[in-house]
Amino acid sequence: MSNLLLKLSRLMPRYDSYLAGVMAPILYSCELSPPVRSVLLTAKAIGLDLNIQDIDLGKKEQMTPEFLEMNPQHTVPTLQEDDGFVLWDSHAIMPYIVEKYSKYDTFYPTDIKKRAVIHQRMHFDTISSVTRSEAINPLFHDNKTSIPENLVATIKTHYNFLEKILERSEWIACDSVTIADFSLIPSIKTADIIVPIDRNTYPKLSSWLKRAENWKYYDANERGHDSLKNLILERLQS
Repeated sequence: MSNLLLKLSRLMPRYDSYLAGVMAPILYSCELSPPVRSVLLTAKAIGLDLNIQDIDLGKKEQMTPEFLEMNPQHTVPTLQEDDGFVLWDSHAIMPYIVEKYSKYDTFYPTDIKKRAVIHQRMHFDTISSVTRSEAINPLFHDNKTSIPENLVATIKTHYNFLEKILERSEWIACDSVTIADFSLIPSIKTADIIVPIDRNTYPKLSSWLKRAENWKYYDANERGHDSLKNLILERLQS
């Protein structure tokens, strides 16, 4: 048994160095943000502790000279390592932390074709997120109390795409959970607040969302989602 452990330790030097006392990465965060919650889901799924630094977007803390020096795009999530390395955008951060800190490739398989599909789904998330933001941001910044019909139609088109995708596999990119699911679950759960997903029209999409709620690490998404949901519904009902 000792020989086996020795061999395994030689195969995993990056995890040994992390566990030996490397400081937890800092995540500049706002739980209301779906992309932030995608990173939080990923980190919790792989057992990575993060040093969470909350950024109050309402107070424009992302616009301070210090933050702009670190991230000129002034976005969250932003990740900072103890050696000064900085990375922003959830779609960049998620594969990075899995590659560096996870012992296994479960959520980001090394197979090149599986990765290509994962990347495609995450690029789709970028597209869907733009529409979601166009629909939601006016509620908070322009005192709007409804969602324009053209954006409702676009969001439903995205639902149609995902319904078709989920006919091919149980999860969004493969037959097992990947970072593509972590990327899209907060986004689609947020879209569901403003354009409710009809279970009869989108049975596979509805089932996918429901299965995600059973993840043992799902609470990394839950609190921020619920807070955002309450804020959105207050504005839609005003």
